[in-house]
Amino acid sequence: MLLDKTVAVVVPAYNEEKQIRHVLETMPDFVDRIIVVNDCSSDDTASVVLDYVRKQTSSPTIIKNNAGDHCDNKYSRADNLLKEKRRTDMQYFIPSEIANANPETDRIILINNLKNGGVGAAIARGYKWCLDHNIECTASMDGDGQMDPAELESICLPIVSEEVDCVKGNRLIHGSAPMVIPKTRYLGNAILSILTKIASGYWHISDTQCGYRALSPAALTSIKLPDIYKSYGMPNDILIKLNIAFCTLKEVKIKPIYNIGESSKMKFHKVIPRISWLLFRSFFKRLWIKYLFRDFHPLFLLYHFALFLGIFTVPYAVKIISIVISGGKVSPVTMLAFFFLFTGSFQSLLFAMWMDIQDNERLYKS
Repeated sequence: MLLDKTVAVVVPAYNEEKQIRHVLETMPDFVDRIIVVNDCSSDDTASVVLDYVRKQTSSPTIIKNNAGDHCDNKYSRADNLLKEKRRTDMQYFIPSEIANANPETDRIILINNLKNGGVGAAIARGYKWCLDHNIECTASMDGDGQMDPAELESICLPIVSEEVDCVKGNRLIHGSAPMVIPKTRYLGNAILSILTKIASGYWHISDTQCGYRALSPAALTSIKLPDIYKSYGMPNDILIKLNIAFCTLKEVKIKPIYNIGESSKMKFHKVIPRISWLLFRSFFKRLWIKYLFRDFHPLFLLYHFALFLGIFTVPYAVKIISIVISGGKVSPVTMLAFFFLFTGSFQSLLFAMWMDIQDNERLYKS
């Protein structure tokens, strides 16, 4: 426990037989439960974890599954409906089974996904266990050993002290980042961080691909866990979902760790286009849910007005470029129409972004 609050760490693992034992051995003592979600690995990841579990003594902290608890007073119907939904929503997760003989007392819980669902699906399944067991701080660490367990306390402290709803690590602000992170990963991360700023509304964040984070129960409850993006866009998707729910966020500087025996499964030339499309769709989802249905804001109109004018600007831009290339003369009417549309679109976009930054300032804690 940390400050008398229960702490669990979700560890998604896919073919990590060489690294997973080190992750388990180095986990800090204040962690009450380690939820390893084996995403249908084809190697001996599950066997390594189970062998380690058998050699451990039971955890003294008894954590009760409260997913089915109900209150019986006349004011509890809304809460009871949510608890009932949580109890029955396992059908929407990847089919899985708990491998432990004593899951209520074992410190390490092994959940085997019965089919490969991706890192997002594995994280979601681990989050589900923590939410059902009333964990007060739920962190996540990759199973490849690229996250220093010594930094876990700094990730969890703002959650257990109830400062914020989410804490994420940031490797890009560490002085060694340009020297340690491979160049292609550094560039890809920087590009996705810029796009995620716009899509999520958390304008001050970077290193959006970092999976080292901790969430409060309120943050977990605000997310539809089965809807978490199944693949490598999971960290970006979670940020957008948290912003829609008005969750506060803080970043903690952590060190970048590479070349320790991990095997990267991410192909950036495939991942970046997929995540970019996810961010594009999620950006408009955030606008419609947060700034129209839940609480109307003028930035909703300004963003859409900018898009509308921008679409009409494109044909004029193409026409002007083609005329100039062919050596012709552009008519004043065409130039005037292009100038009006482009200026209106650009100004609307700037005003919308400024309002977006101002409105979300309250959600970022330094």
